[in-house]
Amino acid sequence: MYIFDGNPNGRIMCELSNWNGRIYKVSRNELSVFSQRADAENTGVYFLLGKDENNTDTVYIGEAEKVCTRLKQHLHDADYWSDAIVVISKDDLLNKAHVKYLENRFYCLAQDSGRAVIINSTVPPCSSISEYDEAMLQDFFSNDELLQHGLVNTLGYKLFDTLEESSVGQQNEPTCFFINAARGAAAKGLVVADGFAVLKGSTIASPVVPSMAESLRRLRDSLLEKGIVDADFHFVKDHIFTSPSLAAAVVLGRNANGRTEWKTAGNKALRNVEEDELA
Repeated sequence: MYIFDGNPNGRIMCELSNWNGRIYKVSRNELSVFSQRADAENTGVYFLLGKDENNTDTVYIGEAEKVCTRLKQHLHDADYWSDAIVVISKDDLLNKAHVKYLENRFYCLAQDSGRAVIINSTVPPCSSISEYDEAMLQDFFSNDELLQHGLVNTLGYKLFDTLEESSVGQQNEPTCFFINAARGAAAKGLVVADGFAVLKGSTIASPVVPSMAESLRRLRDSLLEKGIVDADFHFVKDHIFTSPSLAAAVVLGRNANGRTEWKTAGNKALRNVEEDELA
């Protein structure tokens, strides 16, 4: 990894010795500097990263034969993105069909992980390519080092990080925590590396209490609008919150301290489990 100008919030380049790809992370206001690089106009795929009005991570996934030119066009879009990640090949061997194939695969992977709101208006079509090209691109795409160390760990973006990859305690089965409370709240979750995951099938309370904070109401409503929670108030997929308290508040329909509300099957609170692990 190389950090340009010594600024970790600016331009970063990532490479791997056994991989033909190259990844750039570029902030929106540094596109003009990035455009001066010899490979800035290579063919590749890109990700535009930002936050929505609910402070939820968003991503737009695209492809271009001249990546930097396409990114400059996105400057005319609304300010929905602050950083771009660009994936190209070092030798510029990728062509239009290749990157359209990769765009579709990255889109599907981001959709499956559910870690960010995808703001593409349509699903990118998967191009028709030869058997040889598909094998080559599958190797390019499925490189675990790219996803885990390039986009996820090194650059801090978890677009493709699944719940299993985020779970803590690799040596043992993760401890499950439960909430069973008023107004139908019945949920199961577990601690993960970047927050707390509420598992598929969990049910949130309905209705919420009048004193529930407005920000928590908006978060809850956004989960319903996005289909993460269905009309019957069930989680249709695993969902990671940034803290146990946010997860508990959504489930309970009121302000909550997640470290006391989430409890093991043996009725031990999350706070006590954490204290025992530190003892």
